[in-house]
Amino acid sequence: MILSELLDSREQVPLLTLRMIKLKRSIIKLLTNEEKTIVELCKETEFSIPTVTKVLAELMEAGIVFEKGKIGTSGGRRPVIYGVNPNSAFFMGVDVKRDSVSFGLQNFKNELVYEAIRLPYKLEDNMESLDVLCGMINEFVSTLPIPREKIVSACVVFTGRINSEKGYNNTFFYFEDAPLDKLIESKINIKTFIENDSRAMLYGEYCSGDAGRKKNVIYLNISWGFGISIICNGELYYGQSGYSGEFGHSPILDNEIICECSKKGCIQTEMSGETILRLFKERLKEGSTSMLTNKKPIEDITMYDIIHAATENEDLLAIEVIEKIGEKLGRYLSLIVNVFNPDMVILGGDMAAAGSYIELPIRTALYKYSLNLLLQDMTLKVSSLGEKAAIIGACYILQKRLFANE
Repeated sequence: MILSELLDSREQVPLLTLRMIKLKRSIIKLLTNEEKTIVELCKETEFSIPTVTKVLAELMEAGIVFEKGKIGTSGGRRPVIYGVNPNSAFFMGVDVKRDSVSFGLQNFKNELVYEAIRLPYKLEDNMESLDVLCGMINEFVSTLPIPREKIVSACVVFTGRINSEKGYNNTFFYFEDAPLDKLIESKINIKTFIENDSRAMLYGEYCSGDAGRKKNVIYLNISWGFGISIICNGELYYGQSGYSGEFGHSPILDNEIICECSKKGCIQTEMSGETILRLFKERLKEGSTSMLTNKKPIEDITMYDIIHAATENEDLLAIEVIEKIGEKLGRYLSLIVNVFNPDMVILGGDMAAAGSYIELPIRTALYKYSLNLLLQDMTLKVSSLGEKAAIIGACYILQKRLFANE
């Protein structure tokens, strides 16, 4: 059995073959969580002992399952317990930002075994930029001490409006000849899916962080832009067309700032990393001072410089600008809290690195503008996964897809 068979859900395959594929997925999923005996596997899958034994033999031949040992008993034949070889297959997450790409490889035990964070890359909406991205993915895979065939699938995460089911990115690389996931797949020779960055970040927190104990979670992705993602009743919420979470593009502000979506007055125009950079430079030109001007020209200062200046050097101008954005974010976040009544709100994205400088003004504004009754059972926290949230979430989404129809 080859690993790609695990992802084969075509309706054209014979029914018996499809049933065996689903049984293999079920057994792998069960053994990933806990070692079990054949009897226990039969009970949970509702298949016969001969069938489960045959499938186990195929999985062991493929190196995915192995005999863990025998259970000690007071008498009689001791049953064999089986487990999953964590390094028999891997899932690859790729987080594509405007100025960098991060990679992560996760095994069957949900361990991030290989990673490469923030490699320089310039995201542009053309085929040349896509070719560079695919070349970087291939380069990362070539540096791994495992064969490419062991990577079951890859999830490439982008900002913008992503239809993950159809494989189209309506913000970047929207080419008419083929869905983006298929284009990337043809260039890297690995089964590929695409996903929105905010959803991937949230799912990473949900599967490996404190949010896993919650059923209704809102994630704020405050990076260059501003978006949200939602866990509703324990499931990622996509919306009818897969474009949910575009809260930052709600044109409800009375300003003349043109958003990247071409509308005026979007929330994102006054509450995002781009906004922090713009306000910071405006304050400098008006005569405010900052230690950053001793290090580089105003035009070369980046959003990351401002965050670092606040958190590492306690730069007053950087702190003031971040706090101003945080207060506005808290006010408009109260709209979401009052509508959704979530268990938890997570602050994530690049701006989350500002820590308490952005969290405290958000928290203060929430208590000022939200209904107090809704806040009593809600937790506000900063992302625990940081810049790895998207690649970890991408890998978990791949596992979710793999085991969705077992």
